[in-house]
Amino acid sequence: MTTTSEHTATPTSRMPTARTLRDRLQQLLAFASLIVIALFFTAADPIFMTFGNITNVLFSTVVIGLLALGTTFVIITGGIDLSIGTGMALCAVMSGTFVVTWGLPWPVGVLLAILFGGLIGLVNGFNVARLGLPPFISTLAMMLVAQGLALVVSHSAPIYFNDSPGYLQLSTGSLIPGLQFPNAVLVLAVATIVAGVLVRRTVLGRYTFAIGSNEEATALSGIDVSRWKIVIYTLAGLFTGLAGVMISARLGSAQPATGAGYELQAIAAVVIGGTSLSGGKGSIVGTIIGALIISVLNNGLQLMSIPQEWQNVILGVVILVAVYADQARKKAAA
Repeated sequence: MTTTSEHTATPTSRMPTARTLRDRLQQLLAFASLIVIALFFTAADPIFMTFGNITNVLFSTVVIGLLALGTTFVIITGGIDLSIGTGMALCAVMSGTFVVTWGLPWPVGVLLAILFGGLIGLVNGFNVARLGLPPFISTLAMMLVAQGLALVVSHSAPIYFNDSPGYLQLSTGSLIPGLQFPNAVLVLAVATIVAGVLVRRTVLGRYTFAIGSNEEATALSGIDVSRWKIVIYTLAGLFTGLAGVMISARLGSAQPATGAGYELQAIAAVVIGGTSLSGGKGSIVGTIIGALIISVLNNGLQLMSIPQEWQNVILGVVILVAVYADQARKKAAA
């Protein structure tokens, strides 16, 4: 089966299609929006454009970006994952359990925490693909399960990494001597490249778009849709596990109550970046731009001393505008 997406060309031509040009224009508009927002906050407070604050913006983008990268694959298939926020908290707690409670070397603990995130995704994928549960209900249930397990495993108390400096350096350290540029940003950059390669250059990426474009036709073409859905949700879980590692390394502790609300920001970043909630269309570059927009908004509003409750209102309006724009694009393309 041949699918057409923003990342594929037709067999007979390498010329960009009209849809590809529209998608690229959309990415350009998202990037232009990011620039405009950044200029607005710079005019409101010159501190915004300082090196230290830009580093803070990039630093705060890491967790949202990692969650959004995995969620992009799920949403392209036409699914949704509401468990990534509390799943991230549970993975952070499990990382603390492996490294602090069990005394395992921190690289082993990191690997196990990421794999634990994959396990969460595997369960989500099985529930959606094999049991036929709606993604919204299945991942909502997992969100509650992960939230409860994080509190149970940690005994409702933070787990501190005071004796694991290597673990903390994974996020807050710097590979570039003399330059305060956190490793966490490099981790996000590598994860973005990996996600981009998976989308553009692998069978997984092609099948992800095919399932989202027309799941029934994809199944009729001989592709095991259920198996690939499980793989896609598992991949999203791996990104969730990595996000759990990075947020706990940044905070210096695994906070079992951390995570609520992150799923909304991640999904917002994906939609703002141009991924369609109805599936079949998406972009890793767009997702990162969306994550940056969310981080810039949060940072700029904080610099302007906007109360948190109003920050939530503004973020909600941004999400509504992004969803409305997605619906308008669908009608225009029909």
